[in-house]
Amino acid sequence: MRSKIVLILFSLSFFLFTCESKPHRQGEILYLNFCANCHMDDGSGLAGNIPPLAQSDYVAQNQEQLACIIRYGMEGPIVVNGKTYQNPMAGIPELSEFEIANVINYINQAWGNDHGYVPLKEIRNSLEECKR
Repeated sequence: MRSKIVLILFSLSFFLFTCESKPHRQGEILYLNFCANCHMDDGSGLAGNIPPLAQSDYVAQNQEQLACIIRYGMEGPIVVNGKTYQNPMAGIPELSEFEIANVINYINQAWGNDHGYVPLKEIRNSLEECKR
């Protein structure tokens, strides 16, 4: 009986550990396919040309704008961690609201970032607002 309990506890802990080891796997895959070419796999950006997403004050302070930036892109100067970046960012209109939420939630938790979880409803609201 004791061995069954130990086996169940081991199985449960293994399941929980593996589920939590990559909680934003879909967002990571989307990020690597659509964003990493410019922002790099590690979110470090491209030396003075493309801003970092890792440990970025802009990402932390502009959560409500990220969905619109991903969908529609942005132009003009942007200041990230005290450095000015001038290159425009192309939008990715083919990503669904759900996929954009996955990307944002991945970015919010990757590379030492700790910006919390953004629910799909907030992504939808943000995208509605920026269409106006």
